[in-house]
Amino acid sequence: MHDGVAAYVLGVLDDSEHEAFERHLEVCEQCQAELVELAEVPDRLDELKQAPSASEDDPPMSMSR
Repeated sequence: MHDGVAAYVLGVLDDSEHEAFERHLEVCEQCQAELVELAEVPDRLDELKQAPSASEDDPPMSMSR
């Protein structure tokens, strides 16, 4: 995965980086495909921020299966 795709999707590129990456996207089919895959990430992150936090009274989630 190209690092620029994630940075572009998350909106963390400065203006010149943003413009350069958009020019790159015009010719790079791999990054275009990765962009489609990651397009929902910002919305998903916003959903997580809006979700209620776990209470201290809730038991901890186990990482084991």
